[in-house]
Amino acid sequence: MRTDQILTRPERVFARLDREPERPAHLQTPQMSRHRVVLLGSTLAFYLAIVVAVLTTSWLVRLDWQVMFFRPYEQWPQLHAFLDYLVVLGQRGPTAVMVAAWLGWRSWRQHTLRPLITLGVALLLLNITVGAVKLGLGRLGPHYATQIGSAELFAGGDIFPSGHTANAVVTWGILAYLASTTVTRRVLSVVSAVVSLSVGATTVYLGTHWVSDVLLGWSAGLLIMLALPWFEPLIAAVEARVFAFRERLRRRLETGTVPVPVATALTPLLSAGGKWQLRLTDEPSPAGAAGGSAASQEPAATPVPVSAQAAASGAGHAPAPRPPAHVSGRPHLIRSERTPVTPVGSRRPAHTERPPAGRAAARPAGG
Repeated sequence: MRTDQILTRPERVFARLDREPERPAHLQTPQMSRHRVVLLGSTLAFYLAIVVAVLTTSWLVRLDWQVMFFRPYEQWPQLHAFLDYLVVLGQRGPTAVMVAAWLGWRSWRQHTLRPLITLGVALLLLNITVGAVKLGLGRLGPHYATQIGSAELFAGGDIFPSGHTANAVVTWGILAYLASTTVTRRVLSVVSAVVSLSVGATTVYLGTHWVSDVLLGWSAGLLIMLALPWFEPLIAAVEARVFAFRERLRRRLETGTVPVPVATALTPLLSAGGKWQLRLTDEPSPAGAAGGSAASQEPAATPVPVSAQAAASGAGHAPAPRPPAHVSGRPHLIRSERTPVTPVGSRRPAHTERPPAGRAAARPAGG
């Protein structure tokens, strides 16, 4: 793997997004029209009416208890296995992963980040609005109710409004909101409405939510979908910031101001056969080819023989100074690759008490 391939890898991530967004000309970004404003106001009024009806323990709370005592899961037990799987379409984790995968592919094909950013903004609004009401009212569910006829508010619960229902409205409704054609938008709107209604009714059948929880969950999800056009400038600004950051990263990579990775500092390493191996050649490294070419051609320092040093010290002269270390651009060789150096002359030091040549040396007496 080459160094330039390592540095330009982020470029390939955004390569397809460099093109212009392929958005159909006849389908513009949804605007906050008068019709949408009327629907938003009506949904908000319905939302507040449900909250007031539960707070005042009105007829809606009595309906909640009647359905709970009816126990739909005991009336139609044959549906229980199927509806256990159907309710997963309202869970935040699985649905967000599926829809994000689809919108990620859409972003890749249309060369824009708007689908993914829109999904993120919608889920963020869902968590803030629904989560705040859940924790603020603290209503208990049917399985944990303590007093018959009570609204079970401010008891530490987190069941009102229904998160499954609101999540189904937002997660599947975002596909209709981001549809590429008018016909597709209408079809997906019907599909998302059917899915969200089915998920809400399933939670009532399983006894995990009151009827008023589901009604408020539908209203909460629809409010977010109707208010999304107000957040289009924010979505566009986030997308512009992401692309601006990409441009800054590209300029840094081109000018070389980004810190060099560890792989670029290991110049003696090469990729051969899929494994990193040590380069043991006499060729200068690419980093020192320009600046160290002249120095690499100079002869290496000749080692000083040991006998010459001993003779110089015995004659009373100071030992010859060592030549300065030669620094070249060649890579350091391992011990087995070095040329053996044998000093000139004998390695034995001069012996002053050595006997003359014609006399035999004294030997120890043998026992």
